[in-house]
Amino acid sequence: MTRNDRLPDGIDRRRLLAATGAVGVVGTSGCLGILGIGDDDDGDGATDSTVGQIGSGREGRGLPGGTPIAEMPDLSGELTVYSGRGEFLVGDLVSYIDDQYDDFDLTVRYGGSTDLVNQIINEAESPADVFYSVNAGSLGALADEGRTQSLSEEVTGMVREEFRTDQWIGTSGRARTIPYNTGEFSGDDLPNDVMAYPEEFSGDLGWAPSYGSCQAFVTAMRLIEGEEATRDWLESIVDSGITSYPDEFAACQAIADGEIDAAFTNHYYIQRVLDGNPEASIATAFTSGDAGAVFNVAGAAVVDTASDATLAENFIRHLLSAEAQDYFARTTFEYPLVPDVEPIGDLPTIDELDVPDVDLTQLSDLEPTIDLMRDAGVDV
Repeated sequence: MTRNDRLPDGIDRRRLLAATGAVGVVGTSGCLGILGIGDDDDGDGATDSTVGQIGSGREGRGLPGGTPIAEMPDLSGELTVYSGRGEFLVGDLVSYIDDQYDDFDLTVRYGGSTDLVNQIINEAESPADVFYSVNAGSLGALADEGRTQSLSEEVTGMVREEFRTDQWIGTSGRARTIPYNTGEFSGDDLPNDVMAYPEEFSGDLGWAPSYGSCQAFVTAMRLIEGEEATRDWLESIVDSGITSYPDEFAACQAIADGEIDAAFTNHYYIQRVLDGNPEASIATAFTSGDAGAVFNVAGAAVVDTASDATLAENFIRHLLSAEAQDYFARTTFEYPLVPDVEPIGDLPTIDELDVPDVDLTQLSDLEPTIDLMRDAGVDV
């Protein structure tokens, strides 16, 4: 039985993408100055999920691709997972996996990815067997501290190489996008280059500058474009009168409500708005090869002190099962990373996205980004 413990503290990218189905502030505390990114599993706009739907596919979707749980190694023994993904998002999935095996005793501790990295580092013999993170930066930070162990090629080969290392593997992904108001603009009205905002876009903009994913987006810009160009962009954004929101779901909802015309957010917040109102005046546009098109991943690693590394790795393999990947597609509205599982919402595939070449683990270097944002007049 799962025990849940809480720790304290080739496509036209310009076209309208409508859904066909229904679907924080970064902390700077912690040892070694480790900063987390994108600890955004906050629940805003999330829909309730039904465990019984796992593996059955969304209505009209058919059976999921990939390897089903029935063809994966059985899970037996005790396992502790430190999860930086919110219980409201992945709790049903984790419980579903647990319920498949009578001899499997699973404990899950939920918290922020940053806090959990620091927790593991501070624990000489951590009770954690698996670290499940909302972002690649936290996975990289834990690996850099020598607190992870190598995964087998059998597991790492389940996803493409840009979404894993030998120390951790991505389990689902999210794309940066430009949501926009379809009542005021068409996809052709939006610049294809994120650096062209706001000069080449006449509408009112919004963002969530205190949100982890937004700060990671600016970090990517700093790494790709350089500090001076990023400062100029930030200053122009501030001068444009951009509206700030507490999170990216709120920014997308503001577009649907007609408060603003476009924003900078992860793709799944648009899908969540459409899930609540399929007729909402919001759609998705993508930029090309720049910071506005970064693709980040949630993922997992085996902790170096895991009592049963084989069991820990096999649990991670279950997060890449057909059932789990389909769950990510239709319940959290993320991109599945197993090739045979398609995203929900008439979205382009990963191969059709024009993603920039950036090391995802470098997006954890937030401190200079936050300093730069503040120097440019951004309230964070």
